[in-house]
Amino acid sequence: MSAQNSAGIQTLLDAEREAQKIVQKARAYRTQKVKDARSEAQKEIDEYKKQKEAEFKTFESEHTGVNAKAEEESNKEVEQKLKEITVSKDQKGPQVVEDLLKAVTEIKPEPHRNAVATSA
Repeated sequence: MSAQNSAGIQTLLDAEREAQKIVQKARAYRTQKVKDARSEAQKEIDEYKKQKEAEFKTFESEHTGVNAKAEEESNKEVEQKLKEITVSKDQKGPQVVEDLLKAVTEIKPEPHRNAVATSA
């Protein structure tokens, strides 16, 4: 029986080694699949990121044009107003200076319109 037990034990040990090899292969397979899944997920994330960046650039370029047009129009309006002010200054400037000097140099003392004359 000892030879039979020894053969049975040897068969069990062989079966255990074979099972360990199978388990090790399964772990290696699982590890490889996890790595592959991670790299595939990273690729998908990168593609999605590129797509969203392209959409953002398109959105930005569409709306930047609108802002540029509005800014250009407002700059034209400002330039026009500045020209009008400059022309008005050139036309009325000397008269304004003359009126100010006259008001300062020609004094006409008068009571203020809100002052009430009191008779004593």
